[in-house]
Amino acid sequence: MKKYILLILITMSGAIKATGQIVGLTDSTKAKISIKGLFQARYLFSAHKNIDVNGMQHTDGKAVDNDFNIKRARLQFTSDISDRTQVVLLLNLADFESNPANKVLENAYITYRLSPYANVKMGQFRPAFGLEDMYPVDIITSLDYSNQYTAFGNNGWESFQIGASFYGATHGPIPVKYEFSVVNGNNRNQLMDADNGKHFSSRVELGLQKSLQIKLGLNGGLGNVSGNNIYATGVDLSGIIPLAKKWSIKIETEAKQGNNQVSYLALDSAKRIGKSVDQYQMRGIYVLPNLRYAINYHRLSSLEVSCRYEYFDADFKHAGNPRQTFTPMVSAEFLKSYNARIQLGVNIDHYKKNIPVTTQYSNSIFVLQVQSRL
Repeated sequence: MKKYILLILITMSGAIKATGQIVGLTDSTKAKISIKGLFQARYLFSAHKNIDVNGMQHTDGKAVDNDFNIKRARLQFTSDISDRTQVVLLLNLADFESNPANKVLENAYITYRLSPYANVKMGQFRPAFGLEDMYPVDIITSLDYSNQYTAFGNNGWESFQIGASFYGATHGPIPVKYEFSVVNGNNRNQLMDADNGKHFSSRVELGLQKSLQIKLGLNGGLGNVSGNNIYATGVDLSGIIPLAKKWSIKIETEAKQGNNQVSYLALDSAKRIGKSVDQYQMRGIYVLPNLRYAINYHRLSSLEVSCRYEYFDADFKHAGNPRQTFTPMVSAEFLKSYNARIQLGVNIDHYKKNIPVTTQYSNSIFVLQVQSRL
């Protein structure tokens, strides 16, 4: 796999001029290529000697309670091959640290602009199904995506999926962004769909108030997995409140609910409580306030303080194990648009009941993270 990625990079770099253009196309046009990237490195420290940096509880005294790692090392290639057509390729080279099977390649899609209000997309991408899908990880105002994002991604609604979408935006007193997607729903880099079922989802975002940037998002989806009908739904709200000349607070909140078919199908049929996937559902909600001071002192652009609170239950119809997570964080932004950033925070998990030798064990993990855009 490493050899293939290296060959791709060498081939593309050899075809790019200093001006960022590819030459030699048969139709004498020139396709512009831009290369961007993201680097994120971390130091993690567990506050509990018997819990490792991944939240796993140990009873043998062998927990790795501190660690340096590279979270993301991304390269993104964007090619405008015409005034209407764009191709995007995103690689995360940090996935080579562990087993890279079904990893590394994140985005690989083509878009075509039908009109100023409508576009189509096909390939591997993140379908729009929530507030966190609207921006990349390097500008989220917390240490990482939420627990519900991960869970709904594992169930095929968010994160990187293979399929197609129709999306666009309208302008007026209430601007509207929309996206309708159909995906395989068995996650990224799969040889083929796991069955004949598909995930159909939609998102509509309404710009309710311009000066405070208040946006309301409505999300819904239906699908079929291994002959089982599934659903997911969600709502989110965000806005920015100016407090003074250089002070502002951004507030984001999101709630979702849907089937947890991954949990249902992973169980032996004899161990399932109920014979229907409808008996296995998950739901969660989070609130994320972020206080920002635009200091603009030399290369220091801003200081931020945030604390996300999240409640997530992966199986609320049964005697599950709800998880509450607090993520207080301070960060310093250098340059502009998070081109360089230092973050210090702690991920505090509280479970209703602790299960030994699993990740379902209350813990506190401190994180120092540095990131830079390329």
